[in-house]
Amino acid sequence: MKAIRRFTVRTVLPEPIRPLARLATNLRWSWHRPTRELFASLNPALWEASQHDPIALLGSISREQLQELANNGDVVNRVQEAAADLDRYLSEPRWYQGLGEDAPACIAYFSPEFGITEVLPQYSGGLGILAGDHLKAASDLGVPLIGVGLLYQAGYFKQSLSRDAWQQETYPVLDPDGLPLTLLRQPSKDGAPGKPVQISLPLPNGRELHAHVWRADVGRVPLLLLDSNVPSNDEAARGITDRLYGGGGDHRLQQELLLGMGGVKALRVYQELTGTPAPEVFHTNEGHAGFLGIERIQEAMSDANDPLTWEEALAAGRASTVFTTHTPVPAGIDRFEAIQIKHFFEAGLARAVPVEKILELGRENFDGGNPSVFNMAVMGLRLAQRANGVAKLHGVVSREMFSGLWPGFDHSEIPITSVTNGVHVPTWVDPRISSLARQQFGAEAEALGRWDLAYNVSDEDVWALRRELRVQLIEDVRRRLRASWKKRGAADAELGWTEKVLDPDVLTIGFARRVPTYKRLTLMLRNPKRLKALLLDPKHPIQLVIAGKSHPADDAGKKMIQDLVRFTDDPEVRHRIVFLPNYDIAMARTLFPGCDVWLNNPLRPLEACGTSGMKAAINGSLNLSVLDGWWDEMYDGENGWAIPTANNGASADERDDIEAAALYELLETQVAPRFYGTTVAQGAGAAGPSESSVEKVPTHWVSMIKHTLAHLGPAVSAERMLHDYVNNLYCPAAVSGRRAIAESHKEAKDLAAWTSKVRSAWPDVVVEHVDSVGVSEEPQVGDSLQVNAYVALNSLTPDDVSVEVAFGRAEETDELSDIVVAELDSLEDLGNGRHLFHGSLVINRSGSFGYTVRVFPKHSALASKAELGLIANA
Repeated sequence: MKAIRRFTVRTVLPEPIRPLARLATNLRWSWHRPTRELFASLNPALWEASQHDPIALLGSISREQLQELANNGDVVNRVQEAAADLDRYLSEPRWYQGLGEDAPACIAYFSPEFGITEVLPQYSGGLGILAGDHLKAASDLGVPLIGVGLLYQAGYFKQSLSRDAWQQETYPVLDPDGLPLTLLRQPSKDGAPGKPVQISLPLPNGRELHAHVWRADVGRVPLLLLDSNVPSNDEAARGITDRLYGGGGDHRLQQELLLGMGGVKALRVYQELTGTPAPEVFHTNEGHAGFLGIERIQEAMSDANDPLTWEEALAAGRASTVFTTHTPVPAGIDRFEAIQIKHFFEAGLARAVPVEKILELGRENFDGGNPSVFNMAVMGLRLAQRANGVAKLHGVVSREMFSGLWPGFDHSEIPITSVTNGVHVPTWVDPRISSLARQQFGAEAEALGRWDLAYNVSDEDVWALRRELRVQLIEDVRRRLRASWKKRGAADAELGWTEKVLDPDVLTIGFARRVPTYKRLTLMLRNPKRLKALLLDPKHPIQLVIAGKSHPADDAGKKMIQDLVRFTDDPEVRHRIVFLPNYDIAMARTLFPGCDVWLNNPLRPLEACGTSGMKAAINGSLNLSVLDGWWDEMYDGENGWAIPTANNGASADERDDIEAAALYELLETQVAPRFYGTTVAQGAGAAGPSESSVEKVPTHWVSMIKHTLAHLGPAVSAERMLHDYVNNLYCPAAVSGRRAIAESHKEAKDLAAWTSKVRSAWPDVVVEHVDSVGVSEEPQVGDSLQVNAYVALNSLTPDDVSVEVAFGRAEETDELSDIVVAELDSLEDLGNGRHLFHGSLVINRSGSFGYTVRVFPKHSALASKAELGLIANA
């Protein structure tokens, strides 16, 4: 007999232990070890059965047992102490509170997914995990952030395998009442629950999209999640937030309209209900959330007291917006047909905003673009005065990829900077590592993040801890592998072999991530015989633990999983290599700490950042990776190994062959021998080096672990990442935003008028002539060169522009490299809109030397000289 409806009944706790409810709903427990230990102690068996979900745990304990806990003085004291600790955490000043007035009072952070805990499965991969870590680190540092996203009825998907190893997806529906969420409600006068807050957007054909707003507390950070599964919607609208990245076309577009435009509306209601300051900075995490900028423009143009024009509202909104791009390939960007966008906005989504202006924001009206397409990342860049990639190399790739928006500029001048991603250490570092740090150095050293103290731990203790973590992983692998085989149809009698899978004393390599083709899950299979030899080597064997999900529509990714799993099914090697389905945060907790080496072999430079290797590193794992993403800037030769890459001219097959061979070579000759502490005899013969001894504790390997912890630990932390965002992007954006709206938007209005004037006049700006004096017939390093530039500005003035000389090494093609720039001064008004600019430069190099002169618009409210995309070259 099946129920026609199912819902979750919240537990009513006895008064002495009532703070447990607040401890369970504030997601700080997901990274705060003492709180998790408190819940586990209430009923260890139920804690395991609930899969470490505090709300599910409390719902599973009987009323009688709850009363017993409430009568236990020790339990009550521990609950009260934990509640008091949470109160202190939520209220005490932290790092951010010491920054001063320039720091924004509130920052809104929009993302399509958030990976905070497996209990709230609203993430698919790296973007969501990064967003979750961003919120957690903001909470720890006291950054006044508000997260905004969508609540998906089924999250992403649960992955299993068929008997023939094909990925299968299921979408269990989530009950929000059973999640650590609170429904946002209007205030009520009679004490009864108030009416749920409802956000509404008009849709084509007279339809409407309504959404409720759920709040999750991520420590100090509120996260607002919009949910379209509400009774006031028609069936189609109820399904808009059905799945993360589900559907396509209109479905995806409506999700992004709800996230961006509905998210701003939800923020405004939340401000009104709670008295929270209005966000001074809006952070758009990838293009999915880009429509938030349209809603803000709509607000400014609809203001009854001081309505702005389109140009003024755009200038005001851009000043306080930060846009982060996470993709290094155009295929990773959402693109819609322009006619599709027009259809939705003509329904009245932003009545005050001209639809044609919206279409221009996302139009690919640049060389190589498709003008009939609306590009979400292009819109995101045009709506933000500050933009960044997520690693130094990704910044370079992004500047090249989006260079069409700034024609005439050198790629290095494109106004896209970078903030390298980081990982939230308390979430991802294993408790055993934290416990060792506390035992040896005290709680204060742990709290201060003294990574350098790793050097003070004995080699024997480090090596013993690494084995403990390996054992923990192997136990988890065996349990998961057995469950996976049973889902594939195997009987218990067939699965005895799973109890002996993996060996706690064998070099363990991990590989886990999403499975698009560019991440090359199956590069390790390029030469199956060679891989098999590595797995079964009698002296230096390796073992592999692999996990990852392919997008449901990506058959090429699913085929890669199938090929890999078929290899792992081979009875000859299945004790040395396993594939674990349904990779998630819970699996990651043992996988990252338990692996000795973390493998990453994407096609360079297609990995934007790749934070999985960071999570491994903070647990003492070494990285073995292609120099891509974060590894390109942080590899130093002692924290792991770099897999050589093929030349760009190689075909795809040649590249895979070359890089797979390099991977095998590294494993055979460097990684495995070093792990097993093999030392090489002096004076080895022509046959090659011979093994002279095997160390009990591999000192070189352990030294690499300590070096990794000491040097990578602080560099890959999300706290470092938040410091960078606050100092380099949030604070400058807040200052710009305040200036833009001060005195009835005076600066925004001035900037809009000036921008219109400059754009109109720019076709007539010409560098007519450049001459130089002061160079002898045989120029020498240190000589001074006087530069005169005659520039026709016509209707513009010297105050409207910056004229600069750029100089450096001149290649045979006349391209400049190693460029230095110097601004020229306005020297003389020559009449008829013509001006003489003058300056000097010092010849700073021998060899071929060259220079050029360029003109840019200049205004105090611009964040970079390339911001308007206007340039006049000599």
